[in-house]
Formats: sequence, structure tokens, C-alpha cells
Amino acid sequence: MPDVMSGLQLAGILLAVITLVASFPREFWPKFRQEKDYQHWVLASVVVLFLLWSLKAGLADGLKVHFLALTTLALCHGWRIASLIGVFPALLLASFSLLPVADIGIYLVVSVIFPAWLSFCLFRLTYRYLNRHLFVYIFVAAFINGALTIAAHQLLNSGVMWVSGLYSWHYIVENYLVLMPLLLFPEALINGMAITLLVVYQPQWVRTFHDNDYLSK
Repeated sequence: MPDVMSGLQLAGILLAVITLVASFPREFWPKFRQEKDYQHWVLASVVVLFLLWSLKAGLADGLKVHFLALTTLALCHGWRIASLIGVFPALLLASFSLLPVADIGIYLVVSVIFPAWLSFCLFRLTYRYLNRHLFVYIFVAAFINGALTIAAHQLLNSGVMWVSGLYSWHYIVENYLVLMPLLLFPEALINGMAITLLVVYQPQWVRTFHDNDYLSK
């Protein structure tokens, strides 16, 4: 890779480490250590994300697409724990040679931390400005949120690849951004369906969902 990409790789690693350390959720480890159900929930999340992120499509390195499902993770755990959990499937991808080790930092920032943070911010906006209704939570905070998050993720990744000098903007648009419309509905559906099932059968696993807010009116 060119030198400018090496600079981006280093910047990605530093930014990922700084963000993860600064936002490290202190409540995570005591809860994970003491509650076996929570352990199973977290480990299952890691496995599902690894399998989902392993299914990539695309024509060029760095411009492959895959579903994120990070909106669901952020709604269930908050963005800080979601980002922490996302580190482990990313490491598994690298260990199976599905992700270049040097690109882990960029991948964590662009495909894990940023989407998790954005999803949680969009949820907070819906919580503050929209009616607190179950339909709003599922359709807006999960379904539409998932679509907006993957769109923003693709735009950010496109910018990183363009700045790296690996591809021209025209090439990125023609071979990567052109796939965005094909991803919006499936990503939205994955998150909408997952959150629907969780709030019905395991509402205690969804940190951002409270009966008093969404079912008592």
C-alpha cells in the first residue's frame, strides 16, 4: 500500500485505541463476570457479528460491503459496550485472514465505533423529539436508524478510501456507493426484526427499551 495509507492505518489504530480506552464502560466487566446469561448474550453477539461480517461482497479491497447490525447492538448495550463487543469479531476476522491486520484500526473506527455511536445518537434523537411509542421505537429507532447508519458508514468508508489514494472518487462511486440502495432495506430489516423479537421475548436485554416509556401510554 502507498505511504499515505500507512499513515491512515496508524491514525486508525491510534484513534480506535484512544476512543475505546476513553469510553471504556466500567460497568461491563463486573456484569459480564457475575451474570452467566449476560455472558451468553455477549458471546452470542460476537459469533453472530463475526458470521455476518464475514459475508462480504465487492470488487476491490477496502470497498467490500457487508451488513452491520450495529444498530441492534447499540440499542441493546449502548454505543460504548457495543463498540467494545465489536472489537472481538474484528479480531476474529483478522485471525482468519478476512481482514488485513494493519487495517484493524481503520475498520474499528469506520465499521464499528462510528456506526455504533451514530446509531445511539439517532436513537437519542428519536427518544427526545418523537412520541415514545412501541411503533416509533421499532420502525424509527431500529428500522430507519439501521438504514441511515449503513448509509453513513458507506460514505465515511468512501471518504477514507478516497483520501488514501487507492481509488479515484469516480471508481468508488461506480463500484461501491452504487451498492448503497441495495443495502438500505436489508440492513433496516435485519435491525427492525431483531429488535422486534428482542423487545417481545427478551426485553431485559435491550438497554434502551423501557416498558414505562413505550407500553404504559
